[in-house]
Amino acid sequence: MAQKSLATEEKSATASQSSGSMRSMLIIGALFFIFGFVTWLNSVLIPYLKIACELNNFESYLVAFAFYVAYLVMAIPSAWVLKKTGFKKGMSVGLGVMALGALIFIPAAMTRTYLFFLIGLFVQGTGLAILQTAVNPYVTILGPRESAAKRISIMGICNKVAGALAPFILGAIILDNADALVNSLGGMSAAQQALELDALATKVITPYLVMAGVLVVLAVLVSFSALPEIDTDQEDETVAVANTNKTSIMQFPHVLLGAFTLFLYVGVEVMAGDTVISYGASKGIDLVDAKIFTTYTMIAMLVGYVIGIFAIPKYISQSKALQLSAVLGVILSLVAIFSEGYVSVMSISLLGLANALMWPAIWPLAIADLGRFTKIGSSLLIMGIAGGAVLPLLYGWLADTIDPQQAYWIMVPCYLVIFYFAIYGHKIRTAQPVSGSLPL
Repeated sequence: MAQKSLATEEKSATASQSSGSMRSMLIIGALFFIFGFVTWLNSVLIPYLKIACELNNFESYLVAFAFYVAYLVMAIPSAWVLKKTGFKKGMSVGLGVMALGALIFIPAAMTRTYLFFLIGLFVQGTGLAILQTAVNPYVTILGPRESAAKRISIMGICNKVAGALAPFILGAIILDNADALVNSLGGMSAAQQALELDALATKVITPYLVMAGVLVVLAVLVSFSALPEIDTDQEDETVAVANTNKTSIMQFPHVLLGAFTLFLYVGVEVMAGDTVISYGASKGIDLVDAKIFTTYTMIAMLVGYVIGIFAIPKYISQSKALQLSAVLGVILSLVAIFSEGYVSVMSISLLGLANALMWPAIWPLAIADLGRFTKIGSSLLIMGIAGGAVLPLLYGWLADTIDPQQAYWIMVPCYLVIFYFAIYGHKIRTAQPVSGSLPL
């Protein structure tokens, strides 16, 4: 009888733990949806602000720069925030900062001041840096490491469903009749142009007010949720022994290579999603039609995530999935460069399929075996998201000086480096202490 009672208690405890993990995954899934929605609004903001603020290609891609450079600048401070608040409260802080960034869009739109838009985007990126520094380790730790890519793929579906909806919804609001406006601006006086562009700028106010309200509500809900706190400072025996003489994150080569790989991956992912609308327009496709290309990119990523959920780790390892993704990235980039018209533009959209499993595979491979260095390692990887600031800006400069199509050549070496990390880079585990290095 006692044994049966004990078995019943163990079964009940297992069921309760499973239920708690499911609730946690649902909350994290909602957060992935939110930062997917906010992130992929940039694909619409780039052509929108190019018109409203009268910008060239290089200037318009400062949208991506301002947003993603926040990850580089604020990733380490994000780790400090999480040390003070813990993961759960840190998520609420991140959502609150994102809401503040959305509110800055209001005076930016009312004055049609590009600098204010960029400040708002930087603040939103800061909030996302805090949020992602907390959320990504959560998904990796809440279950076996070898299936982490599967869990991140599930989160990626939440993220990319939001990414598919974002340009479609915001584009319908702020790019409505944009082609007609652009065609008519040349025949207007300077005063008439200013009035029309002022009216265009104010279209962004209502969507961003709604966004700010939703983010504040979510911050409160997460703060009072049953989301468990995770202690990443505890190490299992094997990891503890391996890390005995480690004093700095700089002694983990696979993390440093992983951060650089993420830098390149995010750069090409942002290029695929954020440049494709403008690239389509450069090929003579009307904005009313071109605005859907980013949605195609997100749909392609969703297909990739579904493949990852069913295939990893049952049929294919995380590293093998990353290898195949990198090869596909090279192939699609070359097709985009050497083909014309819709085939070329759709090849950029289809890069979503190549990019889908990269984050789910790179993250667990790069953060493996860190133990007490997990928080700072996570911050270092989050800094890699700054690739979304640098590479699209480089693409914009090349598009202005050479050609929007030939500018996509910068993608090819990026995918080759990702291929290297997938085959060899993630296996490098040993480094000598760096003289004078900080005990991060």
